Amino acid sequence: MNLLDVFESYTFPQDLMKQGLYPYFHALESGQDTEVIIDGHPTIMLGSNNYLGLTSDKRTIAAAHEALDKFGTGCSGSRFLNGTLTLHLELERELAEFFHKDEAITFSTGFQTNLGIVSAVATRHTYILHDSENHASLLDASRLSFAKRVYKYEHNNMEDLEDKLSRIPEDAEILIITDGVFSMSGDLANLPELVRLKKKYNALLMVDDAHGVGMIGDCGRGTASHFDLEDDVDIIMTTFSKSFASLGGCMAANKAIANYVRHHSRPFIFSASIPPSNAAAALEALRILRSSPERVQALIDIASYMRDKLRANNVPIIEGSTAVIPIFTYDPHRTLYIAKRLLEEGVYVNPVLPPAVPENMCLLRTSYTATHTKEQMDRACDIIVRVLNEVGDYKPEVVAE
Repeated sequence: MNLLDVFESYTFPQDLMKQGLYPYFHALESGQDTEVIIDGHPTIMLGSNNYLGLTSDKRTIAAAHEALDKFGTGCSGSRFLNGTLTLHLELERELAEFFHKDEAITFSTGFQTNLGIVSAVATRHTYILHDSENHASLLDASRLSFAKRVYKYEHNNMEDLEDKLSRIPEDAEILIITDGVFSMSGDLANLPELVRLKKKYNALLMVDDAHGVGMIGDCGRGTASHFDLEDDVDIIMTTFSKSFASLGGCMAANKAIANYVRHHSRPFIFSASIPPSNAAAALEALRILRSSPERVQALIDIASYMRDKLRANNVPIIEGSTAVIPIFTYDPHRTLYIAKRLLEEGVYVNPVLPPAVPENMCLLRTSYTATHTKEQMDRACDIIVRVLNEVGDYKPEVVAE
């Protein structure tokens, strides 16, 4: 078998399409908002990471327009050379201030941010320890780094983490990496214990707060702020594609770490910088968040309202306190069928299948926006409950031809 044969033998997506169960690449005919248009139909959006509802805010749109007029459509170079704008520096200064860190560095995407940080800070002498539910970008970044060893510890299991830490040579460089808010389950990292172990084993601690920023913490500063441990987290990472209504990402850290990453991160040095419109939109979103921190509480309030309604209707959910509420659907094909039915009824959710979750522990990941209304939640919950009751234990067979 040659390489082309491998590609041609992969027909799983086509098999799902024949069954009408293919769940990906649904085209939105409108911008991201609490309700969108899909296939010509109004649909309540419960699958977006637009946590603060700023992608359609007139202020972020206006800021992006203004940057286009002033700086053009792109930078035509990397930050390292000709691609640094005064706008990038302004954004980084305000991000550093927001996160209570010395400096911030921006990258062109969230995935690239993690790749850029980890591949730079992990040397040939570094041991990396990962939570098993960390985002794929962190795992890929570790594999592509020069780290001596990469270990996974069981999700939020501090005993397993300490067992692995205790086996590492005492003089070794250690980097502990965790999500702040885990994207699939919506639960929080056990940051107090991570900080304790970091200090005990003289490690560096990095928190990927892509989903935590804008959702929890004082003024939405994320997981470290939520636990009042900002000074004890060495590297805070977040994206602009979620609460900051744009595209890109950043790292916030002390001067020494920032200086090292800025001069050793290949994804930072060899990639074109964030386009002006994206940088301006992220900066405006940050300013809106800082001036209107009540949006963070509005987000948690609407998610709590929906969580209470789902619980009252005996919908099996993963309990938590964030704006991510996963619904158990268990079987993969049943999950796809329920997602299809919900979309037909006017509710968009994200099906989560193995390997993102264990076999027969599939989920519908629902997520919420500060600008969702209780009326929308009432309608969405009614549809979810009705569809789940109608489907019952039905498991459609998917047969490859």
